[in-house]
Amino acid sequence: MDDYRRIADRLADEITAGRLKPGERLPPQRLFARRRGIAGSTAGRVYAELVRRGLVVGEVGRGTFVRAAPEATGRALVEAATAAPVNLELNYPSAPGQSELLAPALAPLQRPDVLTEALRPSPATGTPAARAAAAALLATPDWHPAPERILFTGNARQAVAATLASLVRPGGRVGVEALTYPVVKEIAARLGITLVPLATDEQGPRPESVAAAHRGAPLAALYLQPTLHNPTSLTTGPARRRLLARTALDLDIPVVEDRIWSFLTDDDPLAAHAPGLTHVVDGLSKRVAPGLTVGFVAVPEGRVETVAAAVRSGGWSAGRFALEAAVRWIEEGTVRRLVTAKRADAARRQRVVAEELRDFTVRSDPNAYFVWWELPAPWRADTFTAAAAAHGIAVTPGPAFAVDPHRTPDAVRLGLASAPEPDLRRALRTLAGVARGTP
Repeated sequence: MDDYRRIADRLADEITAGRLKPGERLPPQRLFARRRGIAGSTAGRVYAELVRRGLVVGEVGRGTFVRAAPEATGRALVEAATAAPVNLELNYPSAPGQSELLAPALAPLQRPDVLTEALRPSPATGTPAARAAAAALLATPDWHPAPERILFTGNARQAVAATLASLVRPGGRVGVEALTYPVVKEIAARLGITLVPLATDEQGPRPESVAAAHRGAPLAALYLQPTLHNPTSLTTGPARRRLLARTALDLDIPVVEDRIWSFLTDDDPLAAHAPGLTHVVDGLSKRVAPGLTVGFVAVPEGRVETVAAAVRSGGWSAGRFALEAAVRWIEEGTVRRLVTAKRADAARRQRVVAEELRDFTVRSDPNAYFVWWELPAPWRADTFTAAAAAHGIAVTPGPAFAVDPHRTPDAVRLGLASAPEPDLRRALRTLAGVARGTP
């Protein structure tokens, strides 16, 4: 075994045994190397190994700390990973009377002849009715996807996975925002893809950062969330979108555009500016409900069979029953009514945040179902997450979104959708009280 791993094992044992306590700061690497009689480069590898194992967190300019809360994974954002009474990790909106709105469209599926058809396997291309319905749902004023170029998966996460698998070989590089959807980090790890963090500003990803990353070693694709970016809720403006599209076109880099939250606002996708390169991913889990959902991917011309093959090989095709239900919900206007209700609900919840966290630095959009809370010193993301959990509140620590494990923000993302509004208000009030104290 390499020397640095043996040293990392000993430190891991000290952390597990509690001799190194949660929140405790490790010595600077230079001092650690001197004390251990090892090279500075070996000390760097020890610390990097502990970060990789999720035992410590490195913070630029502050040092390396024993993690005070378990490392968050993407799973926590898509299924319950905690028994906390108030879960601000999960983020699935539910409109009042939602089940009553959804039920009528399912009634025809109970007819034996209709049900027999709905229980047949479905190809990645779905059905003509599904393609037409999805095209109408996804269309914006300046972008109208061709129905024949829409494919279907079980959910939007599977659409992302299939699209990346179709574009990037193992070992390939994908440019992403420096803070990105944690599930994409897990998808990349399983596909053997390297994520390359792109510099961002208040307008979103910087085109020059894309070009610089591509010069370093070619990027096989970009994965971007220009509409209500998760976790910061930033929406990239039209001028920056055009510049990003032009950069992608100039460098011939395919784009995977995640528009899962786009139903909460009105904008055109990057695909409106770079239709020949952009794969638009969306789904019904947020618009409708996570339990019976469908994912969509609208692909550029000439890409249908390649992406469909990736969908089939991953076993990611949409269930025919869910597809039939989705068509009815879209055609009968149920999805439209749910979207209207959820836009109003998100706005109400954002007003609650503005009231309860008014004394803090919170980045949000009045249309979003989540906020990005930049914590006041001396709080760190892991210590605050642990403190919140002690009060029965689950939040997502900022490092869960960071692509570079050595550049982790002292922030947390709060999902506003899943908790009942009175519980949300009480939880935010409690968290504000925690933040005003000390770790």
